[in-house]
Amino acid sequence: MAVEAGKIFREAWIAGVNKHYPGEPKAGYVAPWDETPEWERHSAAAVYQLIAELLRISEGAARRLTRVQKSQFVAASWTAQIFLRIDNPKPAYVAPWEALPTWQQEVDADIFESIERVEPQAG
Repeated sequence: MAVEAGKIFREAWIAGVNKHYPGEPKAGYVAPWDETPEWERHSAAAVYQLIAELLRISEGAARRLTRVQKSQFVAASWTAQIFLRIDNPKPAYVAPWEALPTWQQEVDADIFESIERVEPQAG
């Protein structure tokens, strides 16, 4: 399930970038799963699992979070993965949610909502 979870996360990221990114996104932003670095694939699967677990332990109540709250959860979870996997990450990689560009905040919310649609209804 980890690979499948990571692919779902990645596909949601790519769809969100294509929807929200202003202009032409960087190639790495929309690279397919097989071209995504291993650390990113592991991180995508881990963050998917965190969202799925939040939905499960809240008995589905996490579905009622605002888009901002959903986006913040994804961003914080991703930042934790960056700290886990990259020594001395660039400040932009671990910026607080408020400092992220609007397009990225929207993509993060879209990712959460994509996972909501995939995961069985809880509660």
